[in-house]
Amino acid sequence: MLSHIKIVLVETSHPGNIGAVARAMKNMSMSNLCLVSPKIFPSAEATSRATGADDILAKAKVYDDLHDAISDCQLVIGASARCRTISWPEMTPRESAEKIVATDSKLKTAIIFGRENSGLKNHELDLCQYLLRIPCNEEYSSLNIAAAVQVVCYELFVSAGQYSELMIGDKGKTIKATNQQMDSFYEHLYQTLTDIGFMHPDKSKSIMRRLRRLFNRADLDVKEIDILRGILRMSQDNQRNK
Repeated sequence: MLSHIKIVLVETSHPGNIGAVARAMKNMSMSNLCLVSPKIFPSAEATSRATGADDILAKAKVYDDLHDAISDCQLVIGASARCRTISWPEMTPRESAEKIVATDSKLKTAIIFGRENSGLKNHELDLCQYLLRIPCNEEYSSLNIAAAVQVVCYELFVSAGQYSELMIGDKGKTIKATNQQMDSFYEHLYQTLTDIGFMHPDKSKSIMRRLRRLFNRADLDVKEIDILRGILRMSQDNQRNK
């Protein structure tokens, strides 16, 4: 039921945390673990902390780059405890679980957890459609990464039992755009806006970040991406013919 959901850990510094995450995942019938540039892995300490979930560690996939880890995913959610200058659409673990399970049980999904001491960077959150925040004591809001993963996986486990047969509208008839397709679209959009003189060098990063927020909220499918890129190509052709 939950094999289409990746738990992605970015630059984990302590191998014991990787093992603890594997244990938390197996508790909740999840098995798809991805590691992006872990400091130490494989590790005997990770295996020890996994306490019987070493099969998840054995098949964990290791990537050098976050883009590669999530390139085939259609829904990407970033976990963060910190407020950001530019707001992302936010969800609690329960809300995110209900969205993942109820929307489409086969939607390839990544839930990304950042570094133990600093979390995810803004450019990594740029790859996410949603920000996941775990409600907790405001005076002591720091969660161990394995504890955070446990909370999220628990909500997914519960939601899978409640909503496994639920279909909403005609979601099954469309194919949601992958993260790689969205990245290609954003590159095309940036180039087109540059070609028509809309982009200002000093403001291009902030403009693109806000445009990403806009299109991520739209939850685009493959056909919609094709339409938008067709518009961009026509705009570029018109610009060249002037």
